[in-house]
Amino acid sequence: MKKRPEYPLKAVPAYFVPADKIDETFLYNCTDLTSSALGGRIVSVSDEWFAEASNLLNPKKPIHIPGKVVYTGGWYDGWETRRHNKQTFDYAIIRMGPAAGTITGAEVDTAFFNGNEAPAISIEGCNAENDEDVIGWGRERGGWETILGRQECGPNRRQGWKLKTPTEKAYSYIRLNMYPDGGIARFRLFGHAIPAFPEKKSALVDLAAAINGGVISSCSDQHFSSASYLLIPGRGKDMSDGWETKRSRVEGHVDWVVVRLGCRGTVSKIVVDTAHFRGNFPSELKVEGIDWTAQGEPPADSKDWQDLTGLQEGEGDKQLGYPCAVQTPLTHIKLIIIPDGGVKRIRAFGQRI
Repeated sequence: MKKRPEYPLKAVPAYFVPADKIDETFLYNCTDLTSSALGGRIVSVSDEWFAEASNLLNPKKPIHIPGKVVYTGGWYDGWETRRHNKQTFDYAIIRMGPAAGTITGAEVDTAFFNGNEAPAISIEGCNAENDEDVIGWGRERGGWETILGRQECGPNRRQGWKLKTPTEKAYSYIRLNMYPDGGIARFRLFGHAIPAFPEKKSALVDLAAAINGGVISSCSDQHFSSASYLLIPGRGKDMSDGWETKRSRVEGHVDWVVVRLGCRGTVSKIVVDTAHFRGNFPSELKVEGIDWTAQGEPPADSKDWQDLTGLQEGEGDKQLGYPCAVQTPLTHIKLIIIPDGGVKRIRAFGQRI
């Protein structure tokens, strides 16, 4: 085989994040910018003979079905390309879900790929106007800039990297390069969404939405599913794409989640959606808010939280709307569920300041 062409990348300082530290490193105050749950999608791919690249963006954990064989070979829940790639790398080009985002780090999960895993990856980004621009570049340099240089990957494991300095520049498209070929189960790109707000600040927007920059800053419990689902678009497919806590066995127990709004604003209406939660919705709930100006994130037990909705009775499989009782600026909201249960979405409709 001829020597593969070289493709030099800029050296970008980054730290390796082992599997058992990935969640605590990126779970709070970051958004998976390429998740299909946020509208992330594959724009172009060099090859996906064995398994489709769209699987990379699935927010759910990869699965394995022993013995399952399809026309192309063994079935894998991920992206897998042909053997013997004569080019330097295979690639998948991804359009972020938000309009754009700054990047903090990434995760590559090679779960169940063992002997056919990608030996190495790199990540590039650009801020293009449309799909056609990036598709036309193919595997060439085009307008791509290095976000993460070439990194080694191991078989059947999660591996992450945190940039020493988050990018100042915002990107809208990402190219995941895989050297030279192989398989990856999941790809997560962590950072902060840069929303495309309406020009008029008086326009009503969902200040809590992930695509508008809303993030989970803290949470009491995520036993069954992640609180980050609360902020994604739509009403979902089933209970698995909502937030559900474990059953409490202690008198007086409550669960809670704190959301940092995409920007400081005044909230006029709160919507709590319990879609698909029919026998496990909260018995009661309420929403509080705070205008936090100190460093870091507000403690869940701060005395500065203000009641926005009053205590409300929970209802299953329903969108529950409440007028906001406070019209002063807010930076965070806190959903409190009593004593526990599941909630699909929370919305905070208001105006930017």
